[in-house]
Amino acid sequence: MQKTQQMIVRVKGQGDSKQRAFATALNQVQKEVLKNTDNIMLRIKPLNIEVVSASEKITTERFLFIFLPRKRTFYEITLDISVDISFVDLKDIEFTSK
Repeated sequence: MQKTQQMIVRVKGQGDSKQRAFATALNQVQKEVLKNTDNIMLRIKPLNIEVVSASEKITTERFLFIFLPRKRTFYEITLDISVDISFVDLKDIEFTSK
């Protein structure tokens, strides 16, 4: 009744720190897996993480275009995550009507 499958999921994350961008990307894994299947998920286990792209954008902000310049950093990361999925296939369950 319980089946396993491996798949690769591509997720993106953004944030004002490297940790927040990476955590945002990891939070997207469950949503992407559930979007691609109709089965009941029991466990999603990451096997391998590969960085596709990672970028850092630095901007300078100024108050009234001249005063108080400050630099802000913005991070964006794209990951390919190989996951092992344990699920229950609903097609294998026979429902009886009463």
